Amino acid sequence: MKEIIEGFLNFQKNAFPERVTLFKSLASQQSPKALFISCSDSRLVPELVTQREPGDLFVIRNAGNIVPSYGPEPGGVSASVEYAVAALKVNDIVICGHSDCGAMTAVATCQCLDHMPAVSSWLRYADSARVVNEARQHPDPSAKVAAMVRENVIAQLANIQTHPSVRLALEEGRVTLHGWIYDIESGRIDAFDSRSSAFVSLADNPDVNAVSPHARHVA
Repeated sequence: MKEIIEGFLNFQKNAFPERVTLFKSLASQQSPKALFISCSDSRLVPELVTQREPGDLFVIRNAGNIVPSYGPEPGGVSASVEYAVAALKVNDIVICGHSDCGAMTAVATCQCLDHMPAVSSWLRYADSARVVNEARQHPDPSAKVAAMVRENVIAQLANIQTHPSVRLALEEGRVTLHGWIYDIESGRIDAFDSRSSAFVSLADNPDVNAVSPHARHVA
């Protein structure tokens, strides 16, 4: 805790004064351009990976970068998605998984989570990804986990489209969905390409997207 407090003091003394104009502009409003949904894992910091400043990203973080399908009793993730899309009018939504994900490792390897019932219940939202992953052959356990991470991103992209605010934004052509996998060791990001239904290097394919807007034009 001492190091955290020292970090804040350093921010207050050095980093804040350098961005005083920015923080003044953010004091009473925000207009982020993207909603970034990632894992809570301490090794993935959305603002660091994307080199964004405060106010640029509206961030949701949870175990396994999960977006539950919309239901009769929406939770905190649903409320945050709705606010980002309907109120803040974000243009892009990124669902970002990562290598060595503990949540996806637990799902892929069928680890017993009886001692963590809340975690076990939460990870049921990755069941569709687990079923697909289990139906495929994998050369080794690490490959199975890596595949699970990818399948989960694809599953959550499907889940988020059940949210009314997202569906409407897609139909009106004002939001684009992106599915990313961040590799912790190399810093590489692979993005889901809707055209090939495969993950490709984001560095080599900067314009790739998972779901494009599909506005309907009514005569």
